[in-house]
Amino acid sequence: MGYANGLVSAQGKQPLLSFGVISDVQYADIPDGCSFLGVPRYYRHSLLVLQRAVQRWNQENLKFVINFGDIVDGFCPKDQSLTAVKKIVNEFSVFNGPIYHMIGNHCLYNVPRDKLLPVLNIPGHDGLACYDFSPVPEYRFVVLDGYDISAIGWPKDHPNTLKALKFLRERNPNLDKNSPDGLVGQERRFLMFNGAVGKEQMEWLDQVLQDATTLNQKVVICCHIPLDPHAASNEALLWNYNEVMDVIHRYGCVKVCLAGHDHKGGYSVDSYGVHHRILEAALDCPPGTNAFGHIDLFHDSLLLTGTDRLKTQEMVFSC
Repeated sequence: MGYANGLVSAQGKQPLLSFGVISDVQYADIPDGCSFLGVPRYYRHSLLVLQRAVQRWNQENLKFVINFGDIVDGFCPKDQSLTAVKKIVNEFSVFNGPIYHMIGNHCLYNVPRDKLLPVLNIPGHDGLACYDFSPVPEYRFVVLDGYDISAIGWPKDHPNTLKALKFLRERNPNLDKNSPDGLVGQERRFLMFNGAVGKEQMEWLDQVLQDATTLNQKVVICCHIPLDPHAASNEALLWNYNEVMDVIHRYGCVKVCLAGHDHKGGYSVDSYGVHHRILEAALDCPPGTNAFGHIDLFHDSLLLTGTDRLKTQEMVFSC
């Protein structure tokens, strides 16, 4: 539904704005396969899902689109990686408005972050892919870099790589650091395909939330990796999700945390009333099905309207 022509939502309210969402396209020009859990993956079809999404978003007159990461798949042949990333970026650019990207692990398997960020037009600082924007005075969107401390994407001798490898050695005894064998409960998040938010980014987040509080803005946090264990699988959590949420919970301004990465999707409301919604993956859509949607932004809620695999979700804020 587009609202530029005065249409209102099914709730009978006019949204402040509406924007498109999609996650985990993970395109690759290879035959269909499976995840390590045996879930079918449709590498070429995901491009069609994105094309249908962009066509729908343009019909709905949306203000912008947020892509929640993993633009191409790790199985993409490495000699095609940059070409594949640019191909998908070009498909997004058919949308009649701004696209806000974030990085995921599969992006970084293909292209190092110093080459990736310019292609995705991410306005990061000091190599980090975190940023914020305010499309209307009442709201601020904060995009986190969940692979700030990571064993992928940085040069092998970079301090953040070395920190990540040390972190994993201390917490995951397996030779294969992507294996959770022997790890119990939330310890199973200590895998190489996850990452952490570092000290400088944490300080930046704190300052952004202070500013938003001063301006009486509501905040939507966006991160490829989920931040709440009640919404996500144990294997798909940010390494230091608890530290990030400690910062977020200091402020009443954060209302919703949106994520990708955990392909099955998920939803929870934490003890502070913050909504956590993980978007179902475009990659996992069988031919002819979709996983994308749009979100209507209201003063007191967000309404996610999903297509096919992407479930519709209303998120009403507590006082």
